[in-house]
Amino acid sequence: MTNQGNHIEYLRDAQGRIVTDRFGRPVRARPRMQPPPQRPIQRPSRTDPIRPRQELPVQRPATIPQPPRRLAPRRSPARRFFKSLSLILATIVVFSLVSVLWLDMKINRTPFASAAPIASTSGTNWLLVGSDSRAGLSEEEANRLGTGGDIGSRRTDTIMVMHIPLRGQATLVSIPRDSYVNIPGYGMDKINAAFTYGSAPLLTQTVEESTGLSIDHYAEIGMGGLAHVVDALGGIEVCPDQPIEDPLAQLNIGAGCQLVDGPTALGYVRTRQTAMGDLDRVQRQREFFSALVNKTTDLSIIFNPYRLIRTILTTVDSFTAGSGDHLWHLLRVAFAMRSGVRTETVPVGGFAEYDVGSVVLWDEAGATALFDSMR
Repeated sequence: MTNQGNHIEYLRDAQGRIVTDRFGRPVRARPRMQPPPQRPIQRPSRTDPIRPRQELPVQRPATIPQPPRRLAPRRSPARRFFKSLSLILATIVVFSLVSVLWLDMKINRTPFASAAPIASTSGTNWLLVGSDSRAGLSEEEANRLGTGGDIGSRRTDTIMVMHIPLRGQATLVSIPRDSYVNIPGYGMDKINAAFTYGSAPLLTQTVEESTGLSIDHYAEIGMGGLAHVVDALGGIEVCPDQPIEDPLAQLNIGAGCQLVDGPTALGYVRTRQTAMGDLDRVQRQREFFSALVNKTTDLSIIFNPYRLIRTILTTVDSFTAGSGDHLWHLLRVAFAMRSGVRTETVPVGGFAEYDVGSVVLWDEAGATALFDSMR
């Protein structure tokens, strides 16, 4: 029931009675929504002008702004060049390291440490031995090289000690092979007999006791190996001050500087057919060793792949190093020689004849002074 003015409308049930809440108060009815007034529809008359239909603007969905597309920077030619150069250098370094390790594994090694080593002395000392062993040579090769003797014999034609100080110039000392010294366990004899009696360890012990220098490294090359290395290098230059002819060494060489092959170089370092015999020979051996190192490290070899690979493989096969010695140790010797080395021969006091044959006697005072300067 709806009341006009201030009259209030209450909610009624089906019998018309006013509905109350739990407290007995009448419940008001919700007001009814009045419908909106109806507007009369105006139809256009035939006389009204026809208006064009207005189209509402299309609402396009808002788009999310995209970040500007970044183009890959264009690499300059210089940058591409340096990247390629870096890749090439890295490849060379890796290849060099792998090659060095592979060559190091191919080096022949032998025990050389003394059975009774002396106290360590300053710097680094190498015992360099030129063995006249014919091991590995066929009878035809022995005849071509003029080595003679029994194939497989163990003697030394060359004994040198190279001292590399912590600072300064290295010293290369030749020890005449007929030097009369004490060989531990065998008494007085020629120093090269130590190699025959006990190979490298006994020779090392004999040299240490005779010189007072501790031997840290060892390198040995045989006759065939020496000749093969020279041939791999394409020959080396020697400069004899007088003609030398020695049928036993198959050597016939004139005076003056000249390029010689392997067999000639071998005869040159072995012959004693000059006025001072063994003393002249040790001087020629130092000359040969220096020429060999200089040729090996020459740029004409380093930048000639064929010569370089052939020389390295031949040298590695020809050398015997001490146990514990590696290729980088041998390279240190080469660099020391390349930088210049002071050469000496153990001072000689005279010659004598004993039961072991003709021997070389050291000048004790001079020898002591020489080796003291290297300790």
